[in-house]
Amino acid sequence: MCTERRLYLLRHAKSSWKEPGLADHDRPLARRGRRAAKAIGVHLREQGVEPELVLCSTARRARETLERIEPTLGRGDVCVEPGLYGAPPAVLLARLREIPVAVRSVMVIGHNPGLQELALVLARHGSSVRELEAKFPTGALATLAFRGPGWHAFDRGAAELIGFIRPRDLDP
Repeated sequence: MCTERRLYLLRHAKSSWKEPGLADHDRPLARRGRRAAKAIGVHLREQGVEPELVLCSTARRARETLERIEPTLGRGDVCVEPGLYGAPPAVLLARLREIPVAVRSVMVIGHNPGLQELALVLARHGSSVRELEAKFPTGALATLAFRGPGWHAFDRGAAELIGFIRPRDLDP
């Protein structure tokens, strides 16, 4: 049986560069990033987005993004995984293919270029894909939908990009 599945790809919000000697993995969110994460959280609540599983990079800026949106996400499971830090699309796709069949919605909080490249590999071409090709800015959320028997069937061109929201789209 083919069930509709949703994949939410959230690039961490804008990070701070105030401490030049800080390791990339340890950079926190900038003030602009904290505001953007809050705005994305409000958007998620308004849209009723409640993924059953959230996979998050261990990078500080990704975890801080998660902390700011987590209250809006419902009761899904959250896994913070080192393998998502800087992961290329093939690694991200391999991780998605491990998700149990019963799970219908997943959010990945991670980094570019991996998230953008994954979205472009999975999405069928269309007008909204061109926006995604141009730039996947920090704090942006791409929503993909596909029908399949499970995540193991997720493959090139299998999904439709049904949403692409950037923090600037949410500013009042």
